Amino acid sequence: MTYKDFTKQTTFQKLVTEAEKLRKKTFSDIIDSAGHQYVDLVQEGGGVLGIALVGYTYILEAAGIRFFHLAGTSAGAINTLLLAGIDTMEKAKSKRILDELARQDLLEFIDGEPAMQKICRCIICGTSGLILVVKLIWYYRKVKKALVEKMGMNPGNKMEEWIETILRESPNRITTLGELLQKRKKMYFPNGLRNRITGEPVRDEEAKIHLVTADITTQTRVLFPQMARLYWGERAETISPAKMVRASISIPFFFVPFEIDHIPGANTPAGNEWIKHAHYFGPIPRKVKFVDGGLISNFPIKEFHTPAGIIPEKPTFGVKLSSYRNSCARVGTWTEFIASLVSTMRHDADYLYLLQNPDYRKLICFIDADKDYHWLHFNMNNQKKKELFLLGARKGLDFIQNFNWEGYKKLRKETSRLSS
Repeated sequence: MTYKDFTKQTTFQKLVTEAEKLRKKTFSDIIDSAGHQYVDLVQEGGGVLGIALVGYTYILEAAGIRFFHLAGTSAGAINTLLLAGIDTMEKAKSKRILDELARQDLLEFIDGEPAMQKICRCIICGTSGLILVVKLIWYYRKVKKALVEKMGMNPGNKMEEWIETILRESPNRITTLGELLQKRKKMYFPNGLRNRITGEPVRDEEAKIHLVTADITTQTRVLFPQMARLYWGERAETISPAKMVRASISIPFFFVPFEIDHIPGANTPAGNEWIKHAHYFGPIPRKVKFVDGGLISNFPIKEFHTPAGIIPEKPTFGVKLSSYRNSCARVGTWTEFIASLVSTMRHDADYLYLLQNPDYRKLICFIDADKDYHWLHFNMNNQKKKELFLLGARKGLDFIQNFNWEGYKKLRKETSRLSS
């Protein structure tokens, strides 16, 4: 497959045509000399459901919207890094991301030894419990070695290498974190990036990136690259940013936890940076393991929150893949119980933030992809992939058609008055 298999769908072409008609609509007060409007973007994690994220960003780019600050978890972290890294800020990038995704066999990301691949495929295909139990017994020793010694069935190397290759072969030719951060600084901002009302240039010194993961050794919610120096020290800028995404997508037991060894300052009391960024006061560990950031913050919408009393110059758009608390979970069986338990952990902190900041409901696109698609279906056929992409595009168009920037600023102004 190529991106054309997705974009030549008649329904999608109609969506793009409708999105292009919105280029004169106001979405933000931050614009560049070419007329692109800039928003901050936060993307939820959700395994293979991330295909819908590309449909969403594709439509926004067709409407002339570009992304300034970016944050995401797991699948959202993948799209976040690629949007931030493969080309300059003013360029539309979703078509290239889509092409890379279309040409990639997702099953290759299940890169454990053959026995583990068979078990993983049983899980993602929904094979009957009896057959799965038989396979687990048949491969008992290998399963024990993978889960007890390695704590995961798949190394996750294929996905990391895939992201590295995309970044390296992109127009920006990113190979290290230092190169990525340099491209996000003010000197590389688009021409004429300014406030459309005041005419003042953008004050930010850099366009930020937040990739969320969970350090289970010190029990810390980690934001990469902001906290990279805690784990890699002075050599942090030489590290491939793909490793930070690898840390974010470490689905427990499915992937081996991402590990960093030889932590700077190991076995000494935590210094100011650990206390400041991680709120960790114990001895610095020599080795740290990371699991999927979705376990503690699957939708990090709060990262770019504008404090009460301030009217933002640009909105923070959020895109959620999962359904937003519109039905009760079934917990009648052990598998349903475990699934609901994991979902509660993944979403609770983010739900609390949304509850405390109800204005964000105006900024979030709810794709609800998990109603009809499973986040672990790495064996999804091409037709389902196209449907999922189309779902993200359709929801994205609905969102921007209904978004009212002036109305949102008025709401924030009223909220600020009430909080003062």
